[in-house]
Amino acid sequence: MSERVNVDKKSSDPVAAAKAEATLPALGPIGMLRWAWTQLTSMRTALFLLLLLAVAAVPGSLFPQRPANPSVVTQYIKDNPNYGKLLDTLQLYDVYSSAWFSAIYLLLFISLIGCVVPRAIAHYKAMRSQPPRTPKRLSRLPEYGTLVIPADAGIPASEAITGAAGVLKKRGYRVEVRDSGGGRPSLGAERGFLKELGNLLFHVSLIGVLVCVAIGGLFGFRGQKILVEGDTFVNTLVGYDNFSPGTNFQPSWLEPFTITLDKFEVRFDRESTRQFGQPIDFTARMTTREGPGAAPESKVLKVNEPLYFGEAGIFLVGNGYAPVITVRDGNGDTAFSGPVVSIPNDAVYTSSVVLKVPDARPQQLGFAGFFLPSAVKNDQGVSYSFDPDPFNPQLSLNSYMGDLGLDGGVPQNVYNLDVSNLTQLNGRELPAGGITLSPGGTYTLPDGKGTVSFDGLKRYVGVDIRTTPGQSGVLVFSLLAVAGLMLSLYVNRRRVWVRTGTHEDGRTMVEYGLLARGEDHRLAGEAEAVRKLLSAEWQLTADAAAGHHVSGRSRSQQTPSSPRDNDPVPATTSVSTPAGPSGPEKDQ
Repeated sequence: MSERVNVDKKSSDPVAAAKAEATLPALGPIGMLRWAWTQLTSMRTALFLLLLLAVAAVPGSLFPQRPANPSVVTQYIKDNPNYGKLLDTLQLYDVYSSAWFSAIYLLLFISLIGCVVPRAIAHYKAMRSQPPRTPKRLSRLPEYGTLVIPADAGIPASEAITGAAGVLKKRGYRVEVRDSGGGRPSLGAERGFLKELGNLLFHVSLIGVLVCVAIGGLFGFRGQKILVEGDTFVNTLVGYDNFSPGTNFQPSWLEPFTITLDKFEVRFDRESTRQFGQPIDFTARMTTREGPGAAPESKVLKVNEPLYFGEAGIFLVGNGYAPVITVRDGNGDTAFSGPVVSIPNDAVYTSSVVLKVPDARPQQLGFAGFFLPSAVKNDQGVSYSFDPDPFNPQLSLNSYMGDLGLDGGVPQNVYNLDVSNLTQLNGRELPAGGITLSPGGTYTLPDGKGTVSFDGLKRYVGVDIRTTPGQSGVLVFSLLAVAGLMLSLYVNRRRVWVRTGTHEDGRTMVEYGLLARGEDHRLAGEAEAVRKLLSAEWQLTADAAAGHHVSGRSRSQQTPSSPRDNDPVPATTSVSTPAGPSGPEKDQ
C-alpha cells in the first residue's frame, strides 16, 4: 500500500520525477582543468595561499638552515639522531629552497595573476562604459531628496539638469545627461573608480614583490667575512668565511674590489650613569680599491652606513677583540702565530677563545678559555671584566693535546673545541692550574709540550657582503601596495542620479538619489553635500530649497503624510501625487 502511495506521489510531481531521472554530465578532462583553474584563481584561494606561505616560513626560524651554517645543521642532526634525519628528508633544513615551499610560492604567484588579469579587464570596461541608466523610482534609493526651483528663477528643466551635471563634474563624477531636450531630462553620475584601481594596484604590487624577491634569490648572493685590523679581503669565493649564492648566481659576477681594515674604533658612553659603558659609535677605517689597477681610497664603514661597490654592499654586523697568540710546540718550532678571533658573550666583551694548533709536534694542541678586556678579581678570587675597553687585558686558557679530528675531512666549527678525545694539560682542577696571561706574557706547557704567549691585542669586525638585485623593486612595490590599500579602504564607489521636471505653475521640480557600491557609512554626508551644491548652483533660498531628504537610516521611520508644496510633482499638466517630477510611475 505504501509503495503505491509513493508511486502516486512521484507521478503527481513531474519536477521530482525529472530530478530523479536526470543524470549529471561528466566533467571530463577539460572540464576538470577549467574547474581547477577557477578554484586556483579565486581570491579566496589566493588569500589561503598567502597565509599558507607565511606558515610554511615558520620552520625556517625553528630549525637551523643549511645555507646559513652547514656545520650547525650537521651538529643538530648528530645531537638529535631520532628525528634529525627525518627533518632533513622533509627539507626542513633548506626551507626556502625546498620543493614544497617553492610550490606554494609558485601557486600563489599564478593565483594572483589569475585574479588580477580578469578583474583589470573588467575594471577597464567599466571605466569605458557609461553610468547606469536612471532608475524609475529614485525614492527607493538609500539616499533620496527633492528640491524646488521657483518659477521666477527662470531655470527650465533642461537648464537645471545641465547645471546639476556641471556641479557633479566639479565634484569628480563622471556624468552622462539623458533626454536633455525632453520633458523629463535626467543624468547618471558615477565616481570612485580609484577604489577598484587601488585594489588592483595592491594585488599587482604583491605580485611585483614576489617577482623581486625571486630575482634576488636567483641572482643575488650573501657572504660573511671577519677582518682583523691589518687584514685585507679580496672579493673572490675563496676569500669568504661563508658564502651563500643564489640559484643562478655566477662567480664571475663578483665585483673585483679589495678592502683593508686599517683601524676599528669603538666609543663607549662615559658620561651617563644609567648607560655607562654602553657602545655609542662603531667606526671601521678602511683602504679600498675598486679593481686590481685602481687607486686606493680611504673610506669609513659604520653601522647603517654601508659601503657599496657596484651592486655589492658591505655592512658592519659585528665586532670584538682578537688576542695575538704565539704557540711553540715541543720541538721549539712556531706552530701558530697570529690574532685569534674571540666571541663576545656580554656587554663588557667577556669573550670566548678557542685555538686549534694542528701543526704542533709531537702532538696536536688545543686551547679553550676566555678573554677579559678589563680584568679584576672578586672576593672569591674569580676574574671578571668590569669594562668593555681594554684597560687590563687578560687571557685565561685551558690546554689540551691529542688528535683534533681535523684530518678526517669532517667540517668543524672553528669556535668550538671537542675535548672528548683530548688529554687536558692545564685547568683549574689540575695540579698545573690554568693559564693566565697578560700582554707580553709567556706560559710553558707541562711535560715539555711547548709554550704559549700573549703578544698583543687587536680588534676585528664582522662584515656582511651581499647583492640583492630586486631590493629596490621590493621597496617600490611595497610602497605601491600600501598606497593601493589606502585607496581601496578610503575611496568609495558612488552613483548619483538626478531627474528634473516642470510643474504646471512654472516651478522646476528636482529629485535626486544616491547609491553606494558596497558599504559606505559616509553616503549620507555625500548626499547632504550634493544637496548644498545644487542649492548654491541655482541660488535657492532656504525656504525654496527646503524640499525634503530621506536617508536610508531613517527611511524605516518615515510615515505617510499629505502632499506638500515642495514635494516632487509630475511634469504633466495634472498633479495628483507627489511621486516625482515625472508624475506617478510604475515599478521598473
